[in-house]
Amino acid sequence: MAHCLRISGARLRFISSSSLTSRFPYIRGLDAIHEKLLFEEDHALKHKKAMSGVIDKRTSHHHQISSLWNRETSWGHARCFGDHLEGNCLLPRNALSSRQISSTTVSLHQEIGMPSLSPTMTQGNIAKWRKREGDQVAPGDVLCEIETDKATLEMEAMEEGFLAKILCGDGSKDIPVGQPIAIVVESEEEIAEFKDYKVAAGGASSSSPPKKEAALKEEAPKDESAKSSSNQSAPELPKSEQTVSANDRVFASPAARKIAEENNVSLTNLQGTGPNRRIIEADVEEFLGSGTAVAPQKPSEKPIQSLDFTDIPNTQIRRITAQRLLLSKQTIPHYYLTVDTQVDSLLALRSKLNNLQEASSGKRISINDFVLKAAAMALRKVPECNSSWNDDYIRQFHNVNISVAVQTDFGLLVPVVRDADKKGLAAIADDVKTLADKAKKNSLKPTDYEGGTFTVSNLGGPFGVKQFCAIINPPQACILAVGTTDKRVVRDLDGGFTTSTYMSVTLSCDHRVVDGAIGARWLGAFKSYIEDPVTLIL
Repeated sequence: MAHCLRISGARLRFISSSSLTSRFPYIRGLDAIHEKLLFEEDHALKHKKAMSGVIDKRTSHHHQISSLWNRETSWGHARCFGDHLEGNCLLPRNALSSRQISSTTVSLHQEIGMPSLSPTMTQGNIAKWRKREGDQVAPGDVLCEIETDKATLEMEAMEEGFLAKILCGDGSKDIPVGQPIAIVVESEEEIAEFKDYKVAAGGASSSSPPKKEAALKEEAPKDESAKSSSNQSAPELPKSEQTVSANDRVFASPAARKIAEENNVSLTNLQGTGPNRRIIEADVEEFLGSGTAVAPQKPSEKPIQSLDFTDIPNTQIRRITAQRLLLSKQTIPHYYLTVDTQVDSLLALRSKLNNLQEASSGKRISINDFVLKAAAMALRKVPECNSSWNDDYIRQFHNVNISVAVQTDFGLLVPVVRDADKKGLAAIADDVKTLADKAKKNSLKPTDYEGGTFTVSNLGGPFGVKQFCAIINPPQACILAVGTTDKRVVRDLDGGFTTSTYMSVTLSCDHRVVDGAIGARWLGAFKSYIEDPVTLIL
């Protein structure tokens, strides 16, 4: 069976996809038709008969397969273009955005498109190409790094070939899903055909700057004409003013200058009656007496010095984070509940467990690992907080997946510890450290950050923040903000004073989903687990 037509000289060639019949049994029934057509093709070539009838049958056979495919599977379809055929290709939906086999005036080639790497992705950026034009590629080779709305991911080659043309270079931004970004061919000899290859519809983002330059060039003549017209319309100065401006020296007697200074009179406005038109004292007095004296002009203010700054381009992650948090604050009615938890028992238990971890070469357990476990256990006890809002219903999740906010050089990332309520402290510690390392290297996969039901953000341990209110991570209903630990003087049971270590936590809730009493009940459960941490390991 075949899914794409290719012309090679006078012989029709089909790219074989017979392996699909083993994966999809309902297609096997068409194998007999396919074998018959192959026989007819060979017979026609052998006797040098016209190929048109075979082409028509091929096309009919292809449409039979396409109809059966569209009826039996929900994967969707891609469009495949050839010299004599246009129809539905047998490709899964996720392949639609990654490749299209095309045969136009050049050799058969694959148009590698911007892939859809997450459910919310509509466009992506190319951070870096790992392969260069002319390089040979094999299945599994990393072609480039794609920056999505969540993270930067590696895009791998699916078949052998040669990278003939890169259509969107390093740093290309806002490329729609499905838009071609590169061309792959079968043989090295075909690379030269694609030196000046361009995609018919759409283009890379790198084409936008020339448009901007062209627009500026178009505006330039308008600006010049505006300047010339303004110069032509400027009124001519009187001859007396032209003389003064040509020569700033004014002849006046000392007495005339003194009176002019005292009365803020500019000598350039006076006509001298003295010898050689010298301005004398009487000229100034006459000018003052005539009432035509001009009010003194205020000294011109110095222009404000411009600020020195640097514009830092926003990354895709930064833009998406801004959009989601703005949407959260604008559409989710937040309210906040704060409680102080005593952590002396937790610190003592943590010290004992870490001694055991060191003896067994395990990873150390942090206070935040206790927080994640306590939050997960509290969600199991108060499942209303493990929910999300929909217009017609509230969805309550059965899985407890804790999202952990991690600050990186690329922005704020939120990987997920799955089924945290079913894991021990050591397993949670391993997951958090592994995910944090991947986040800081910007190598998280979609499975690492999707599916969270509750978020924990800790600014206390790493930054010493005492208390803060976090913004809910939609579509979740709650987020816990964890502050630092600090020692406080408190009364003991005997009426005296002692010191104890406390940690403040603040729960942000979506009031559409979680009522105040429910949020308070969750905080109470969380507080009990933190202050009696042995219950976390039972």
